Amino acid sequence: GQNLVEVYITEEFRASVKKVMDNALMGQEAANFEFPLFTKDKRRVDVLLNATTRRDVNKGVIGVIGVGQDITERKQAEQEKTRVAQELQTFIDTANAPIFGIDANGKVNEWNNKAVNITGFSRNDVMGQSLVQEFITEEYRVSVKEVLDDALRGIEAANFEFPLYTKDKRRVDVLLNATTRR
Repeated sequence: GQNLVEVYITEEFRASVKKVMDNALMGQEAANFEFPLFTKDKRRVDVLLNATTRRDVNKGVIGVIGVGQDITERKQAEQEKTRVAQELQTFIDTANAPIFGIDANGKVNEWNNKAVNITGFSRNDVMGQSLVQEFITEEYRVSVKEVLDDALRGIEAANFEFPLYTKDKRRVDVLLNATTRR
């Protein structure tokens, strides 16, 4: 037979794959180890490997059983999902309207560049803070909280006007479209 690591594993991953195999020969099994293989026609295949020690009837180590799963499509789907998420985040960050998000507890978890420009509060200033309690004028807190709570339950609102406080204590009127984040 041929040396699995030297013949079929790319140079970049030879040391790590060899270590997994050597460890399995010493009884230290590996689960979910990822590495690329290249096919005969030079196509890359991403593999998820479980390396198990192979023993004889007397429990002596006689080799390694490697069970590999082709995860190429899954990895490509993950990469595409990451790319789309980054693209959507860029759209949010660079939108020409203030965009903010809250979690189920009303804490800010999204604050785009336009929201920074309008309010003077940086992302670090607002993240994790209660939007209603910290940034909404007192007379609008109840109504804004109701609109946001409704949106969290799937009841969306359009063109709801309310004031926000800026960092320098100015009042800025904002038109809110509240939608559920899915």
